Amino acid sequence: MAQRSVLYEKQIKAGGGSEVPMSLDDGIAKVKELAAMKADRGYKNGKKRKGVDQTIELVMHLGIDARQADQMLRGAISLPKGIGKTRAVIAFCDDDLAEKAKAAGAIEAGGEELVAKIQKGWMDFDVAIAHPSMMGKVGKLGRVLGPQGKMPTPKAGTVTPDVEKAVREFCSGRIEYRNDSGGNIHLPVGKASFPDADLKENIESVINHIVKIKPAASKGHYIKHVSISGMNTPSVVLAHGH
Repeated sequence: MAQRSVLYEKQIKAGGGSEVPMSLDDGIAKVKELAAMKADRGYKNGKKRKGVDQTIELVMHLGIDARQADQMLRGAISLPKGIGKTRAVIAFCDDDLAEKAKAAGAIEAGGEELVAKIQKGWMDFDVAIAHPSMMGKVGKLGRVLGPQGKMPTPKAGTVTPDVEKAVREFCSGRIEYRNDSGGNIHLPVGKASFPDADLKENIESVINHIVKIKPAASKGHYIKHVSISGMNTPSVVLAHGH
């Protein structure tokens, strides 16, 4: 078992990691409290530890069979209050759309030259958007982009004829999601510095979206467990009514 840090032990004593469900309001307050905690000591050279504006993550454990294709969940969602992070987006498109894509926020846009750049090892981006007409060329990158979750796909809204709109949305906080092999969905829902009301709106938006797309083949209790945590905090379990 990995040794827990002094700070993590302090967060546990403050109520982090408890399996007792909290209301959404109380859960947000608790995670922000945990994220604001600092260790009671600095570094060995005497420097003080700097605080970090931690990303808050929502995890939903779902009653789906992740082995069945008709129960897998994959898509993208725009959070009403964003996620507090600028995302690096590229666009695979022809020259006519490239300038519009860059104006919308893409750090790189183009066709064969962009494909070649990635084949040579360039991967300094978070999301790749592609026009359907480019997928013949982009398909060559499947082995490179697939394992990193960056391969454009219609299900996630990253293969679309409206490249300009997609670039703008993903730059401003639209995020992809995909259940893991255990039937869990992990999504960032903002920063610890966000107002409570903004985090609450983002979390409710995600939960309502996941409820809405429940696979018809999923039987029994759908949402089994919901929790939130900071990047470096224990989780807090949320009470949910679905």
